[in-house]
Amino acid sequence: MDTGKEQSSSALNENKKENEKLIRKISSSPHVRSEDSTAGIMLDVIIGLLPASIMGVYNFGLPAFIRILICIACCAASEWIFELITKRRITVGDFSAVVTGLLLALNLPPTLPWWQAVLGSIFAIIIVKQLFGGIGQNFMNPALGARCFLLLSFAQTMTHFTYDAVTTATPLALMKAGEPVNVLQMFLGSTAGTIGETSTAAILIGAAYLLIKRVIDIRIPAAYLGTFSICILIYALASGRGFDLMYLAAHLCGGGLMLGAVFMATDYVTSPITPVGRLIYGALIGILTFVLRSPWNPTTSAEGVSYSIIIANLLVPIIERFTMPRSFGKGAVKHE
Repeated sequence: MDTGKEQSSSALNENKKENEKLIRKISSSPHVRSEDSTAGIMLDVIIGLLPASIMGVYNFGLPAFIRILICIACCAASEWIFELITKRRITVGDFSAVVTGLLLALNLPPTLPWWQAVLGSIFAIIIVKQLFGGIGQNFMNPALGARCFLLLSFAQTMTHFTYDAVTTATPLALMKAGEPVNVLQMFLGSTAGTIGETSTAAILIGAAYLLIKRVIDIRIPAAYLGTFSICILIYALASGRGFDLMYLAAHLCGGGLMLGAVFMATDYVTSPITPVGRLIYGALIGILTFVLRSPWNPTTSAEGVSYSIIIANLLVPIIERFTMPRSFGKGAVKHE
């Protein structure tokens, strides 16, 4: 009898060990159908963000570099401390907190007070990410959620921009006021704006890297930029500007649209998993960005990208529900 109990106990222990091995192999979403790990994907995103980060530091100097370091350090520390206190598995090593911190920093003006950058970083990790279960469970992009939080809480400092130590409006704000802008400067990045949004060229270099590495799907940015471009051209024709491609280029290069389309709208956790859903999702963000920017109304805010992506994030479950492919045989009529 004792021998039988020992064998039974040994078998239970072996099963428990096997289950623990399986649990360790199962990770939170995003689930990618490849051998890439979450840490590997996040490192690729960081590499993709490097050109925009380097250009931001080149444009705005030491203040931009300091805010990038502050956001990355605070996001990583917030995640580690929260998971330590709540006795969860420490996930700082997957670099998702580093990506959140870097994205948040690139969406901030270089003159933002350091303590507001700290507050935004804590909000991104604790409120938007960890309180909803950590990586794979957040319902909106943490960096964008924090940016919108800071915009609503500290509108004056979040919309204060300088370039070459001179306070000035962003190109998009100048366009809304009817003033001319230099599209080439907007493309290269020698304009006022947030740390990472000014250089479209740098963002496109990062986008090319992510597409080559197959980290992001072309459907979302293509649908986003394509739909937005159609809306802008229709508006240009209706307002008497004609088929003005320079006007379109200025809108594409301004307001953080390229940064949002490449690095934030494509977030695995908060974007649809179905191919058709991704096209709908991207098109929806494009329409929302056009409407929220309201080029026909010069009194509205130049913001639009952040709010558009967050609204679309909230609608992802509905999009997936109606675009999920049916199981084979589901809905077929049974013949007697």
